[in-house]
Amino acid sequence: MTFIENPIYVLGVLCLMVMLSIYAGKTQWGSKIGAALLVILFTAVLANLGVIPSASNTIPLYGGIFHYVAPISIFYLLLGVNLKSIKKAGAPMIILFLIGSLATVIGILVAWFLISPKEVLGDDANIIAGMLTGTYTGGSINFNAVALEYDFQEQGNLYAGTIAVDNVVTTIWIMVTLAFPALLRKFWKDKKVKQSTTSNHEMEDDKIDLNALMWLAFLGISAFFLAELVKLILPNIPFMLTLSTIGILVAQIPFVSRLPGSHTLGLYLVYLFLAVIGAYCEVNAVLALKEIGITLLLFTSLAVFMHGILIILFGSLAYLDWDMISVASQANVGGGPTALAMAESFGRKELVLPAILIGTLGNALGTYLGFLVVGVLA
Repeated sequence: MTFIENPIYVLGVLCLMVMLSIYAGKTQWGSKIGAALLVILFTAVLANLGVIPSASNTIPLYGGIFHYVAPISIFYLLLGVNLKSIKKAGAPMIILFLIGSLATVIGILVAWFLISPKEVLGDDANIIAGMLTGTYTGGSINFNAVALEYDFQEQGNLYAGTIAVDNVVTTIWIMVTLAFPALLRKFWKDKKVKQSTTSNHEMEDDKIDLNALMWLAFLGISAFFLAELVKLILPNIPFMLTLSTIGILVAQIPFVSRLPGSHTLGLYLVYLFLAVIGAYCEVNAVLALKEIGITLLLFTSLAVFMHGILIILFGSLAYLDWDMISVASQANVGGGPTALAMAESFGRKELVLPAILIGTLGNALGTYLGFLVVGVLA
């Protein structure tokens, strides 16, 4: 194990980047970017400079953060949810998400005919198109579901290269969706959802103490364990759906809803998760594939760009709220955790629960759309 692969060292660097991002996000220039985007940028630079491991030389710590930290962060943020105040945000988010899913499929098909990836990628091109359709509908679960069906993981370098391209494009799209609401408002004013917050306690009053910490630690670990048990008994039920449901139900208990610190703790863990997302943005892995890498990058980038254009155009016609459109798009491209982080970054607490729910919907829908695209392009 090399020095930069030491998990204590890497965790220390990630925590430092989170801290720097939060401080930088409070400055005049940083507030225009936001701490969520800054932490991705900071760790992406470090990973590409070789200061910390990247996707091609990933370490178990990264996997642990994806597997444990990201889901538990969602659980903690859901402890602030008040079910009585989310009714108005639910239907529009689902509509926008479905528009985004359709936009993903159209984007893949348009990119297929404009880039002609089959000329370079051969018979694997339609499988890759299906994998990308899946992942840009609901996340990496769909990506791997399509890949495993066709044994694409045995393709070695091509499989790794597709993952690298996916990581780079996803990271860039997180940056774009964080930035475009403020940019679009300069040209086209939107109308935000007017309703009370879904939070049971405001962030300013969310100062954690020892009593709250011991309860939150117990609740988070217990909920995760219970969700895993449900997954073993009922494997067809998505793990995140179970964990989110537990979080929502527990949040309605007055004692739990009054515990301070759940928002602070959950948000910190989300930033840690985003730091790893940045570390996975590996430019060299894409460039190393040369013509194949360039073709994959062009094909994927154009597909996601088309998704963005379509969800902005048709989403604004259905529901003119740039923050909500951005969160829905991110639920498609990045999945529930990044959509949740975006809702938090925009200060839209009423979108936290819908972001998780449509992220789960994407996990269910993405695989079907991925197989559909493979069949259509075969």
